[in-house]
Amino acid sequence: MSRDRYVDFLRAWAILLVVLGHWLITGLVRHPDGEITAPELLATLPWTQWLTLGFQIMPLFFLAGGHAAGGSWARARAAGGSAAGWVGQRAVRLLLPTAVYSGLVLSAVGVCSALGVDRATLALVGWAMAMQFWFLPVYLLLSALTPMLYSLHERGGVRVPVGMGVLGLGVGTLVATGDASSHGPAVEAIGALNYLLVWGVVYQLGFCWRDGLLGGDGETAPRARGRALAMIVGGAVGFALLVGPGPFPVSLILVTGEELSNTDPPSAAMLAWSLAQVGVALLVAPVVRRLLERARVRRAVRTLGAGSMALYLWHMLPVLIVAAAFYLTGLAPEPRYGSAGWWGLRMPWLLVLASVLVAVVRALRPLERALASVEVRGRPDADVRGAAAWRMWVGLGVSVWALTYFAGHGFAYGGDVPVWPTLGLGVGTLCVAFPRRGVRSDGGKGNGRNDGDGGNDGDGRDARDRRDEDGHEGGAEEQAAGRDQRAGQAQRAGRARRDRGALEGTV
Repeated sequence: MSRDRYVDFLRAWAILLVVLGHWLITGLVRHPDGEITAPELLATLPWTQWLTLGFQIMPLFFLAGGHAAGGSWARARAAGGSAAGWVGQRAVRLLLPTAVYSGLVLSAVGVCSALGVDRATLALVGWAMAMQFWFLPVYLLLSALTPMLYSLHERGGVRVPVGMGVLGLGVGTLVATGDASSHGPAVEAIGALNYLLVWGVVYQLGFCWRDGLLGGDGETAPRARGRALAMIVGGAVGFALLVGPGPFPVSLILVTGEELSNTDPPSAAMLAWSLAQVGVALLVAPVVRRLLERARVRRAVRTLGAGSMALYLWHMLPVLIVAAAFYLTGLAPEPRYGSAGWWGLRMPWLLVLASVLVAVVRALRPLERALASVEVRGRPDADVRGAAAWRMWVGLGVSVWALTYFAGHGFAYGGDVPVWPTLGLGVGTLCVAFPRRGVRSDGGKGNGRNDGDGGNDGDGRDARDRRDEDGHEGGAEEQAAGRDQRAGQAQRAGRARRDRGALEGTV
């Protein structure tokens, strides 16, 4: 199956909007005493909550992720790979760069704390640098569940996301019932299931999309358009009812002070909006695919995809750099927060941040090359089993716990470095990235490379793009055949460098 570049486009478009959305709602204010604060735009100017309907683009990540993961797991399974090996290979692409990023930020927090930097300032900065982390534990859990979810998909098809959606609506109704004071630990724990149910619906729809159950080209094109329109209309109407006469807020991002949130946990309104967004993605697919036939457009998407992990992790660092360079020094113009003049400066603000981020990403290239080399040496085998598989699963679980903590508390909760989550992420990542090599049934050593990357695995790999353009599917065994050991190592190193740019391993 050839690579579907539209899936790459969805990821590139989504990461672009995530970055722009975070920058747009971030506004700094310098007070007369020199203190710098960041008022919450969505709470200060409630009308801006409507903007989140355009910038809450995470459903596209899960849709594209499901599309890629379904094909990747099917190929890995057919090649004899184990669930632990496949999950470990995908997880390590996210965990290695995330662990390094977290380690650098936590080290900076520790140094600043030792130098006596204000604890409240450290807590704010630590939260800003981890605000994007909520996605990682959810995506890692869905990746870990993919072998089971795909098996359900093969048996039930579209009925699986429908069933998950019904369960998600039930959980969302329970969470929305009553006031905040009635939400004890049991209700909160049940509500947390919607992280997997709501986003899992979109992930499962990715399976369905890839396997043609939502329609496709040729004779099924009219059916695909009809289903896409039905999802758009149904999702939009459902969202309108849930946020109008219903109890849910319009904002698709958490807003301080609201009793209910559409994201923490994902609500019925988020589910409805996700369905509408999936419908839009399916409806415009033919038009965008024609645009992607142009070499210049493909290169732009490939370039953005290659740096997606760095963009995702590091895009709030430019805010700190600009704050130090222009706000601490008093050089930044400061019209009244939320005024017409303030909005007029949003475009220069975005351009300055984009310029700084480009410089940051370029500066990170040596680090990315080093990480690629580490991944080549430590990436789990496709058929890892036994004790090594158990170490991988335990490491993944500990890593998910640590990332969940950072997502909720930041890197400097209370102004201190969180010791146990820090150790958990480090140890967990090592367990995932460096399990004992698997042993194949023929007695040979596992190749450590077969994750079923024959098609659209979503890794932004230029080499695979070139294979697809030549009409080759490029399964793992075909890639290995005919290489001597030195050439194979060189090609794997180059491939892993490109993997660093994949948010999915992923996204």
